[in-house]
Amino acid sequence: MSENAAVDHEAAAGGRRGRGDRGGAAARRAARTGGGPGQQLTYIRRQIKVYEVLDEEGLALIEKNADTVLEETGIEFRDDAEALQLWKQAGADVKGERVRFPRGLCRSLLKTAPKQYTQHARNSERSVQIGGNATVFAPVYGPPFVRDLDGNRRYATIEDFRNFVKLAYMAPSIHHSGGTVCEPVDVPVNKRHLDMIYSHIKYSDKPFMGSVTAPERAEDTVAMAKLVFGDDFVENNTVLTSLINANSPMVFDETMLGALKVYARHNQACIVTPFILAGAMSPVTVAGTLTQVLAEVLAGASFTQLIRPGAPVLFGTFASSISMQSGAPTFGTPEPSLVSYGAAQLARRLGLPFRTGGSLCASKIPDAQAAYESANTLNSTILAGTNFVLHSAGWLEGGLASCYEKFMMDIDQLGMQQKFAEGVDLSENGQAMDAIRQVGPGSHYLGCDHTQANFQTAFYRSAIADNNSYEQWLAEGEKTAPQRANELARRWLESYEAPDLDQGIDEALQAFITKKKESMPDAFT
Repeated sequence: MSENAAVDHEAAAGGRRGRGDRGGAAARRAARTGGGPGQQLTYIRRQIKVYEVLDEEGLALIEKNADTVLEETGIEFRDDAEALQLWKQAGADVKGERVRFPRGLCRSLLKTAPKQYTQHARNSERSVQIGGNATVFAPVYGPPFVRDLDGNRRYATIEDFRNFVKLAYMAPSIHHSGGTVCEPVDVPVNKRHLDMIYSHIKYSDKPFMGSVTAPERAEDTVAMAKLVFGDDFVENNTVLTSLINANSPMVFDETMLGALKVYARHNQACIVTPFILAGAMSPVTVAGTLTQVLAEVLAGASFTQLIRPGAPVLFGTFASSISMQSGAPTFGTPEPSLVSYGAAQLARRLGLPFRTGGSLCASKIPDAQAAYESANTLNSTILAGTNFVLHSAGWLEGGLASCYEKFMMDIDQLGMQQKFAEGVDLSENGQAMDAIRQVGPGSHYLGCDHTQANFQTAFYRSAIADNNSYEQWLAEGEKTAPQRANELARRWLESYEAPDLDQGIDEALQAFITKKKESMPDAFT
């Protein structure tokens, strides 16, 4: 499938333009601070070069080794007779659940996968490009715990889920509503996906992800998307981008394969992602990990094309190292950054959009460790040329907790990265020759015409950092960055206004959810 045409489906979907003043003083404030609540920045169109760590010889070596792994060792497709039959028909060597691939088979199949695509939001102004020079930030995904605004670490609830969706909707540097922003454990396991998908639709009009915890839950996601966008639109466009993890090393299980098949059949995007803790789930070396990552992605991504040629698929990787003393995952270290850079190069050579990185850390609170580790991860994410960035904001404790304060601190950093990715302005205004001529030697630029014309948007202004004097900081209560983030999150949630949703669509969604819930007993395992 080629890149989806931009289609204005707003009337059918019930979408509305985002709230908030888009002009005047509000727009100027948004530009210089990365925006405020309701001030949406578009997805990033990178104007900076990517950073590459492998030369042609190194890339060819990794690709050769990955082809050897696919041919000699193979990949297991567990508990899925349909998958095994499809691979056999495609020319693979299938023995039991182990599939071995002739050299070139996976690459040949991936020729039908799009290099980039549009994921449509119910508000067409929020639709995003995934691939090419675009970078899309999505929030944290998957934690069962939250660190709340009262400083408690506890199990997440559906109210927490809604709050994170609201914050992501209001955050100008978040372009995507994400998926399981936290796991609402107060809702039965077999029904919570319905409430989560509804929350993304009701409380945001940005694009979102689907459920992958069972094939029938993926089907429910597609059905709900069709209530919003219409059957034909969903089948011919992409409105969902969802996460399919490999069970590394070298296994795809029944659950992930089932969800993959549902989304691919309906032309919805899958992020095929080896979940790697190097040293435990892949070799300890960067080259060895890259070899395994490429092999797993080739097998999983090409399988989407057996289901539906042209279905969008992303080359994903989640790579972390582990402490060789405790076995605990570590973040912000050099080796995973090298894996991200190398995997991004391999993805570009395959012609697939790329997912990695985020604001990852192992810290238990939003402290200096969290900041350093997240910054190290995020910087390499941007410089690698990543197209889809999961876990961009809110990740804490190695992914076990979603943190409100960390979420606000992270979105501040995302705004800075967006500004950085714009690159150097070489326009006449950017060259500033008039300013240099006007000021001349020995004076200053504070009052010159060019500074007066540009001062409101010249530099990114953090909403979290305190750059005032020590005396002013004392007078304002000696607040730390997490305290300022806490106050900001509370203000945002208090001022939240939901985007418009067509009443008929809302009623249809609620009726669908009620019927589905009534059709099965609660299950908490």
